[in-house]
Amino acid sequence: MKRYQLLIDGAWSDPSSGKWTPNINPANTEDVIGEFASAGEDDVKAAIEAAHRAFPAWRAMPMVNRGNILHKAANLLEARVEEVAQAMTREEGKTLIEARGETARGVAILRYFAGEASQPDGEVYPTALPNRMLYTRREPVGVIGLITPWNFPVAIPLWKLAPALVYGNTVVFKPAELTPLTAWHIADVLHQAGLPKGVLNLTLGSGRVVGNAMVANHDVKAISFTGSNTVGRDIQRKLQERGAKVQLEMGGKNPVIVLDDANLNIAVEMVTRGAMKSTGQKCTATSRVFVQEGIYKQFSQALVEKAKSLSIGDGMNPDTYMGPAVSRSQQETVLEYLEIGQREGAKVGAGGAALVGDGYGKGFYVPPTVFLDAEINSRLMQEEIFGPVVALAPISTLEKGIEAANSVQYGLSASIISQNIGSIMRFIDGIQAGLVHVNDETAGAEPHVPFGGFKESSSHSREQGKSAREFYTQIKTVYLDYPT
Repeated sequence: MKRYQLLIDGAWSDPSSGKWTPNINPANTEDVIGEFASAGEDDVKAAIEAAHRAFPAWRAMPMVNRGNILHKAANLLEARVEEVAQAMTREEGKTLIEARGETARGVAILRYFAGEASQPDGEVYPTALPNRMLYTRREPVGVIGLITPWNFPVAIPLWKLAPALVYGNTVVFKPAELTPLTAWHIADVLHQAGLPKGVLNLTLGSGRVVGNAMVANHDVKAISFTGSNTVGRDIQRKLQERGAKVQLEMGGKNPVIVLDDANLNIAVEMVTRGAMKSTGQKCTATSRVFVQEGIYKQFSQALVEKAKSLSIGDGMNPDTYMGPAVSRSQQETVLEYLEIGQREGAKVGAGGAALVGDGYGKGFYVPPTVFLDAEINSRLMQEEIFGPVVALAPISTLEKGIEAANSVQYGLSASIISQNIGSIMRFIDGIQAGLVHVNDETAGAEPHVPFGGFKESSSHSREQGKSAREFYTQIKTVYLDYPT
């Protein structure tokens, strides 16, 4: 069985812990993809030291040259899109078509930030004094720790890695334990593109070991984290105590409002995609739908029929619409919420119980589930499930829908399905979400625009696009007085 090593100081190496962890296919647990190094504290320390040593020379490299390395990495990743996509489907479970799309998005992210190397990195200001030039420049922060999740194992690491690197930082990269193979491909592509040794270090392993060691090390000047609220806020508290920068992207409980004038076919399709694609394992997935009373029954029946028709199975099968949950733990969480929803009195329209037969016992499969007439303040409507579970409730007016949509701690993404421009604009004005969609699903984001949420969904920072430089750089203001 193939073993995959750590990348530390420009070399692939075995873990000092001596531990190797098998990577299991969630669609078929009999399929072991490989064994992956499990880093110990000594490995993390060595990775941080390597990044610290590499920082001065990498920072001094002209930004355009750093961009050229990202261009090469984009070309290398594009050449192995199919290989990476198949690896992603085998270890994460999403369908192959989704995995191909995500890998192609990773190529686009690399190319976007390679282009940012040619953009202005400062501003010139007017001054009240003669013989003075007043300007700003952006400089890198230093060693950056990146902690990324399993649900987008190419896109999320790259929208952190690419800006961190192009702006002159060095990186210690800790991916999710459940998706180490896609992380290995990302590191390998950047390594082959010509990154100097120590600029990027891959530390596979547990958050308890790797993440905690990164958070505690004062040579790590900033950490960007995507994951659970509990872990994210703990990281934030510890980093703030020592004055380091922190960026968090966390949970979502994303609503769709469907008004009486909506195109019913569009509404059903967008809610289905948003709730069920990627097995609902997206922070931007649709989980709540507020439907105006005039079309509630018609919409509910159509959505239930659609959910019951979905093909569930191995993501490598081209006929599969929805793959398995990523792990047994995630499967158990989803099934528990199906019981919670029924105990709370919501009606099951589709799904609602564990899948049996057709080989489902070999993987971590969960049913696409539609709950009807859910209470707005119920756990089903308030807590993030991270599975293919959507709950519906009727509303009398748009204003009632906005009030219900805003009634959770999260504020990541939201959507409205309507043909009335006045209603659409009132929704845009009133909804508390960082991402707003109109006649579209709640999931989905383009790489050149800001990404992030309101309230407990983020640290009130933004990733992607030009917003990324706010976290990965610091501003130096220069007063240059010159002799006459």
